[in-house]
Amino acid sequence: QAQLVESGGGLVQPGGSLRLSCVASYSITSRHIMGWYRQAPGKQRELVADMAGPDRTNYADSVLGRFTISRDNAKKTVYLQMNSLKPEDTAIYYCYVNDRVYDSSYWGQGTQVTVSS
Repeated sequence: QAQLVESGGGLVQPGGSLRLSCVASYSITSRHIMGWYRQAPGKQRELVADMAGPDRTNYADSVLGRFTISRDNAKKTVYLQMNSLKPEDTAIYYCYVNDRVYDSSYWGQGTQVTVSS
């Protein structure tokens, strides 16, 4: 079974930064879309950012300019650099991988990000 493991979450004050990492147990290639979703208490899951290639990224309006998604296929890892964090960024962040050939999706178990003073 494919596995995605997130790390890097934690408690941070407003304005702080965190870097999330997600390591896959399988080979990651250009056919995979990788991204991050989040779900805040009482809210629906939403896309934060995804990446199909170096110049094919997509960000939620709420994080544009503050968050940066990147990936290292050789390390089978996708990252989410989060700067200028706000309390409204508080959520469980889930790693996501989609295989475009088979349209198969995989999800991590999530990592908690809490932004509070």
